[in-house]
Amino acid sequence: MKVELGRSADRSAVEAFLAEHNALRVARRGELVSSLDHPTVLARRDDELVGVATYVLDAGECELLTLHAHRQFHGIGTALVDAVEQVARQAGCARVWLVTTNDNVDALRFYQRRGFALSAVRPQAVTRSRQALKPEIPTTGSYGIELRDELELAKDLEHTAED
Repeated sequence: MKVELGRSADRSAVEAFLAEHNALRVARRGELVSSLDHPTVLARRDDELVGVATYVLDAGECELLTLHAHRQFHGIGTALVDAVEQVARQAGCARVWLVTTNDNVDALRFYQRRGFALSAVRPQAVTRSRQALKPEIPTTGSYGIELRDELELAKDLEHTAED
């Protein structure tokens, strides 16, 4: 698998990939963000796009805005997180953070196993986003869990002498 920074030539493939994962627009922290407006890290296997992460560098922090892989348990997500963390370190960021939802227990497991810790809970934030920003957000999420809250996770970055 090859992981690389996205280029402008990748835009149409990234757009199709994110659309397939309903991730072109992300509602979080009370705002709606276009994921295509931000840099990407791409995972390819045999020239096929198998994973995409988008991120936002801002004020010494890096938000992992989206992370999607065609298949779980094949190292794609881990490789993308590692690459975003490296970009963040090179940009001088002290931490990486992300927002997920209360139903996304697979993501909670995934991120915690990679050193992220719960840093904030916003009760009913998804409900408010559904009403005001993105009405297509479903009311029921993974595993039949009511989709209502935002969970924020963060990871402090260690800097090495190479950074």
